[in-house]
Amino acid sequence: MKVLLYTKNQKLIDKSGVGKAIEHQKKALDSLGIKYTTDSKEDFDIVQINTVFPASLLTSLKSKKKKIPVVYYAHSTEEDFKESFVGSNLLAPIFKAWISFCYNSGDVIITPTEYSKRLLKSYKNINKPIISLSNGIDTQFYKYDEENKNRFRKKYSLSPEDKVVMSAGHYIERKGIIEFVQLARELPQYEFYWFGYTSPAIVTKEVKAAVETKLPNLHFPGYINKEELRDAYTGSDLFLFLTHEETEGIVLLEALASKLPVLVRDIPVFDNWLKNGVNSYKAQNLEEFKDKIQLILEGEVPDLTEKGYQLALTRDLKNIGKELKKIYSSRKLA
Repeated sequence: MKVLLYTKNQKLIDKSGVGKAIEHQKKALDSLGIKYTTDSKEDFDIVQINTVFPASLLTSLKSKKKKIPVVYYAHSTEEDFKESFVGSNLLAPIFKAWISFCYNSGDVIITPTEYSKRLLKSYKNINKPIISLSNGIDTQFYKYDEENKNRFRKKYSLSPEDKVVMSAGHYIERKGIIEFVQLARELPQYEFYWFGYTSPAIVTKEVKAAVETKLPNLHFPGYINKEELRDAYTGSDLFLFLTHEETEGIVLLEALASKLPVLVRDIPVFDNWLKNGVNSYKAQNLEEFKDKIQLILEGEVPDLTEKGYQLALTRDLKNIGKELKKIYSSRKLA
């Protein structure tokens, strides 16, 4: 068995969650010795697609015509497209129709969570089998290391007493960046770092104003590579995930694997696997976030990082690889 991991236009998604997901799929297949290629000129038995570009759809349709099974990953929904960029809400219905057509061109659809699976099953134009399978996490790479912590703290001139709240993602309203800035304003005793970048040309004026906010404890270092991000997880004191909508959230898995305390918005995608007060903490509004940030950073609530780490282990890439192998061998692709 040999899989084509379709990667045309890879540069457009390298810095996104989809780009990370493709890298995870490579490692998952490597862990089981499953052969794969990114060269469509080679021979292969299965096509795996993660993007919804026109060329991606064309590859899916051509493969089906040649009787080659297609696994289509559904990383996006109409719901998480909204509140993203200028005009995204107006374009959302068109985007929904397009991704539905793309996903439905495959033989089987994989999406990261039961929540995103429910959303896709509600789309009238999708009638192919949908499987819920996490994007996974390389737990060895993100394993806590004191040296990584010290490197991060030194780079940003942080003292042992400084307490750091971090988040990561594009500069988009859906990710909660406006609330992040507000919390930094209301909690000046803590340092707030947001890692990631989006061109100002495509963000809303509200997001642009938030990013341009000048506060002594608010920092936007921009996009950093995966090694630097790993250091940030180990060197910070809290991962704050204010997102309003996700299909899973790879950065959240990275934080859990790094044994960093996490505080997330209480939204449906986290139901059933993130449990408030067990492996993570949840909040619903700005005031709750403010209170829980202080409780966590001052050590006034239990440390849940070991339970969070155990959750990350269940989504290790070796486990994801085993599930992918089952899908490749299933009747759905026969």
